[in-house]
Amino acid sequence: MRARRAGRPAFFFIRYTAGLRSLGRCAIRPWQRDMQDLEFNEIVELICKEDARFDRKAYTFVRQALDYTVKELKKRQPERGTKSSHVSGPELLAGIRTYALDQYGPLAKTVLNTWGVARCGDFGDIVFNLIEYQVFSKTETDRREDFADLFDFDEAFVKPFAPARPPGRRAAGSIGAA
Repeated sequence: MRARRAGRPAFFFIRYTAGLRSLGRCAIRPWQRDMQDLEFNEIVELICKEDARFDRKAYTFVRQALDYTVKELKKRQPERGTKSSHVSGPELLAGIRTYALDQYGPLAKTVLNTWGVARCGDFGDIVFNLIEYQVFSKTETDRREDFADLFDFDEAFVKPFAPARPPGRRAAGSIGAA
């Protein structure tokens, strides 16, 4: 998924480049950011009236996670900097996972669940809602199924913070001979 540029209102281009501010590729004036955020919030409000499954914060999070994912992919693969900024569903999900863990740590799953997001497919629904309103764009090969359960939320967001027990040791208070 990528933010649209040509043929769209200015805020789509501004939003996309706002994630590149730190790379020195674009100078965004504060009033431009405020205006594009206002327009994004208005679009999300419309989406939420049609599809109330997800909190508005989930849409903002996905937008921020897309910026994060594009930036990280370009760091790891500099050749992507000159090519299209397309991010596949699995790439975006990996970025979303990393971004959620970075932003919310052990509370990531709880926060996402509070927003109505409980599985990978929910992120796909959010992305495709944003595509429908032309905030994001897609290629002919992008599908909702690209987001279908690529990881389990417990494995992705809970397990990294679960305490490790040494092998062969019983939990405190267990019954039986040692």
